[in-house]
Amino acid sequence: MNDPVLGTAEVVAAKPRERGKPVELTINGGKHQVDVPADMPLLWVLRDVIGLTGTKFGCGMSLCGACTVHLDGQAIRSCITPVSAVGGKHITTIEAIESTPAGKKIQEAWVALDVPQCGYCQSGQIMSASALVAKNANPSDSDIDSAMSGNICRCGTYGRIRAAIKQAAGASPVAAKGA
Repeated sequence: MNDPVLGTAEVVAAKPRERGKPVELTINGGKHQVDVPADMPLLWVLRDVIGLTGTKFGCGMSLCGACTVHLDGQAIRSCITPVSAVGGKHITTIEAIESTPAGKKIQEAWVALDVPQCGYCQSGQIMSASALVAKNANPSDSDIDSAMSGNICRCGTYGRIRAAIKQAAGASPVAAKGA
């Protein structure tokens, strides 16, 4: 190609993405065999291949937290995690987080305190909060800040998120709405 501003450049055809061996994934307790490129982000496997759309795409660069899932109980960003890195590990998504004790407490607190506003970031927020409460029964404000850093809420519900985490961690009875 000859461009008067950029000069001459060679046009190189993109290489087709090579498929790795099929990967067996354990997602929410179920086994899934996927035959996708080894470098395909877990997010797209979950959403487009498996059909679990609760995990959201936000930035694609691990900066917003909307794509957070659990990998062997740890909160990870699925938008940058290649599927080849998760074979043989247990993946939990927002669709099954209520089956864990911490996830159930977090979701109950989220509802009781009306945490969501628009709701787009909430699956990632809940996944990060659940991972925190599962490993820390009494998180300090600093612990919460650390665990939730990188989870962005454009509606600014951070105060309600913190209150819900504290309520869930404190194992206090969840008050009904309006009570």
